[in-house]
Amino acid sequence: MTREKLISFLQSTGFVSAQQATEIAEHFAPKTLEKHEFLLREGQVCDEYLLLDTGLVRAFANDPEGNDVTTGLYTSGQLVFEVASFFNRTPSQENMQALTVASGWGISYQQLNALFHARPEFREFGRSVLVRGLATLKGRMLAMITKTAAERYAALLHAQPQLVQQVPLKYLASYLGMTDTSLSRIRAGRKDEHGAAQ
Repeated sequence: MTREKLISFLQSTGFVSAQQATEIAEHFAPKTLEKHEFLLREGQVCDEYLLLDTGLVRAFANDPEGNDVTTGLYTSGQLVFEVASFFNRTPSQENMQALTVASGWGISYQQLNALFHARPEFREFGRSVLVRGLATLKGRMLAMITKTAAERYAALLHAQPQLVQQVPLKYLASYLGMTDTSLSRIRAGRKDEHGAAQ
C-alpha cells in the first residue's frame, strides 16, 4: 500500500500543492481492517479519519425495532468516518464495519486538528471535503423523496457499479431505502430488459 492515492486525494480540492500533500501525508498511518472488523461501534466516539485505499466499508444504525439499516457504503478513494461523532466528540449512533479486507490511511482527531491549525492549506482542504460530503448527503436525502426505487438503483448502478456487484442484496436494499424483495424485482426487471444481469 503506497501513499500515492493519499497524496492525490490531498491535492484533489486544489488547495494543497504536491509538496504540501507529500508533507501532510507523512502524518497519516497505514490501517488495515479484516473482513467483518469494526472501525467504529455505536456508543464509541469516532477518533479516526480514514481514507480508504482498497476494500469496502459499511456504515449502519439500528432502528427502534432493532433492525440494522445501511447508512453508508464506502469504497476506494472515499473518507470513512462518522462526522458528527468525530468533530463533536460525542458517542456515535452508527457502526462502521469492513465488508471485505480493507486498507487505507488514517489520522486521529488530535493529529488532524493539529494539522488544521498548523497548515492553512490543509484546513481549506478539510473544509472543501466537508462541503462536498454535505452536498452528496443532501442529494441522497432528496433522492429518497423525489426518485422512485428503480431510479435510485439505476443512479447507484451508474455512479458506483462496484457497490452493486459486491455489496450483499440486503445491505444494498436498506441503503437505497427499499426492501430486499423490491430490489430483487428491480434487478430482475433490468435483466429482462437488457438480457444480462445488472
